[in-house]
Amino acid sequence: MTSLRSLSPSLTRITTAGAVGAALHIGKGDPDKVDQTALDFSRAVLNQTEVDGEVICCEGPKDNAPAFSYREKVGTGNGPKVEFVIDQVDGTTATSKGKKDAISALCCAPAGCLQVLPDDGYYFKIATNGLSKGKISADMSIEEIVQTVATQKKLPLSNFTVIMLERERHHDLLARLRKMGIRITLITDGDIAGAIVTCLPDSGVDLLIGAGAGAEATIAATAIKCLGGTMLVKVWKDKKDDANRMNRLKAEGVDIDKTYNESELAKGNEMIFAASGVTKGEMLDGVRFTPTGAIVKSICTRLPSGTIERSETILRFSGHPVYSQIT
Repeated sequence: MTSLRSLSPSLTRITTAGAVGAALHIGKGDPDKVDQTALDFSRAVLNQTEVDGEVICCEGPKDNAPAFSYREKVGTGNGPKVEFVIDQVDGTTATSKGKKDAISALCCAPAGCLQVLPDDGYYFKIATNGLSKGKISADMSIEEIVQTVATQKKLPLSNFTVIMLERERHHDLLARLRKMGIRITLITDGDIAGAIVTCLPDSGVDLLIGAGAGAEATIAATAIKCLGGTMLVKVWKDKKDDANRMNRLKAEGVDIDKTYNESELAKGNEMIFAASGVTKGEMLDGVRFTPTGAIVKSICTRLPSGTIERSETILRFSGHPVYSQIT
């Protein structure tokens, strides 16, 4: 039977397909076409993959955007029993506007190992490399978190970089961070990649902080666990929340006061993360189309080995079972 470890190339092919599908619509102003084509291509490749798989969560349904169905059965049914969390385009809006930082991403683990927080509002996220594991808390002030991570990395604040989504909900955080004199990279979309780059050597990014969605937290947590980093996730309590949100979360089993870490969102010691670039970003270059096909950059990391694989796929569309429909 196919081992989970040997699936890495197959999973990268899935995100490659999603990236190509999304990239066909870069800058055309139609987010639904971005998602739909990425979904069609990634689903086609996923269903050729030797797994007995199930998609336990896919970003998109809350916005009525094209997405995998909840608990959709995928794969040939002949391989290991696994589950997926998939975001065929993290950065749909960015792609539709021709902006940076969009990727196609997924995580995969044996059935029962991935936990996804409900797609109901936002979650506060902190991510950095393993030097600060056990030394930071979501209950610390932003200033304390930054200072602790900088100390562990032996960096002066003037040489410290935080990455965060550019969102209205982050205005107060942004003002406080700027007072500290640190560098800040604001991204329009894509906090999966934003979290992961904090754990990649020589990325120049030290800390992700801010609020984002639940599915992306699990995908990022899987990658960060594979890379030996740390991620903390907690319910973001916003004054704009509707009055019943906390009750809904409790009803779905969420401890609204708990901080979840990477090992709770991605359990066990066997898992894979894969991503491919759609548009140029902090982690990956975007898809480049050629006269005969496309060139796609990808990254894959897995446990138990902690291996990081970067790859370049050169596709020829003519005669390909998935891409030959592209004209």
